Amino acid sequence: MDKKSPRMPVILITGAAGFTGLNACLHFASIGMSVAGLVRESRKQPEGLDNVVYYQCDLLDHQRLRELVASLNPDYVLHLGGKNAVSESWEHPVRFMEANVMGTVYLLDALRQLPQCRILVAGSRLKASLEAPERVVHPYGLSKGLQQAAARSWSVLFKQEVVTAESSNLIGPGPSTGFCALLARHIVRSERKESPGPFRVSSRKAVRDFLDVRDALRAYQLLLEQGESGKVYPVCSGIEQELGTVVDHMLSLSGSGRQAEIEWGQDGEAAPGQLQRAEWLEAKGWSPSIPLHQSLADCLDYFRNGEEGES
Repeated sequence: MDKKSPRMPVILITGAAGFTGLNACLHFASIGMSVAGLVRESRKQPEGLDNVVYYQCDLLDHQRLRELVASLNPDYVLHLGGKNAVSESWEHPVRFMEANVMGTVYLLDALRQLPQCRILVAGSRLKASLEAPERVVHPYGLSKGLQQAAARSWSVLFKQEVVTAESSNLIGPGPSTGFCALLARHIVRSERKESPGPFRVSSRKAVRDFLDVRDALRAYQLLLEQGESGKVYPVCSGIEQELGTVVDHMLSLSGSGRQAEIEWGQDGEAAPGQLQRAEWLEAKGWSPSIPLHQSLADCLDYFRNGEEGES
C-alpha cells in the first residue's frame, strides 16, 4: 500500500482475534504496515510480528473508541468486528443489532475526525434486503442489511471513504466457525479416536462458494487502496461447490479420520445457488490463487496442531 507519509502506514483491524482478523493481522504486517488489532479481551502479542499491536476495546464503548482512533490516527480501517452466527441471532437478536449495527455506527462516527482514512466494512451475502422486510429470514441477515445501509449512507452524509465487501464462505487455517472448520474439527477428533458422533450435513447437493481467507485479504487490500466510496463489492471465487464434494475431498485428506461418521440430510433437488462474480476485482488483476484442496488441507492441519479459538 502506497501512502505519501514519512511514517509506516497504519491499519486498524477490528475483530482482530477472530478467524479473518488473525489472518488479516498477518497479511497486512507482511506487506509492511503497522497493524493495530482491536480485540474485546486482552490478548498476547504475536511473536515475531513487531508491527502488530493489540488494543482492548469494545466497539460499543464510544468514548474509548474515539480516544483510541485519535491516538492511532490510522490510514486504513478494516472492520471485521461483530457477530456472525445465524443460529445464535435467533436467541439474542438485540445483541446482533448492537454488535453489527451500532458497533459499525460508533466506529464510523469515531473516524469522522479522520476524513482521509479509508475504511472497508466486511458485509455478508446473507444480508437482508431492506426493500423487502417481509422476506427477512433471520435476525443476523437483518443486522448485516442495516450495517451495509449505515456504511453506504455514512459515505454520502459525511463524505467518508467507506467501501463494503460482500464475501463468500471464507475458509483456510484459523479459528473459524464455518462449515469447513467444523468438519475439520470433527475429522481431527475422529483421527484421535474421540468418537465425536455424527457430523450432520443438510444435503450432498447443497452448493456454496468457498474462498480462501488469504485470497480474500488480498482482495480487501485492493479494495482499501482503490475501491470507490459507497460501493459494495463481491469477494468470491465464482465457483460453487457441492457440500458432498467438499466432504469427500476433506475425508480423502485424512488418514484414520477417513471413517468419520457423516449424517446426510435428504438431497431432493439442489437448492439454487447465489453465484456471483468478483468482476471489479478481476478487472484489477485479482483472482483466487489458493486451490480448494490446499485450503482444506491447511484447515485440517490447523486443528491437528492443536490450535483453537473463537471467531
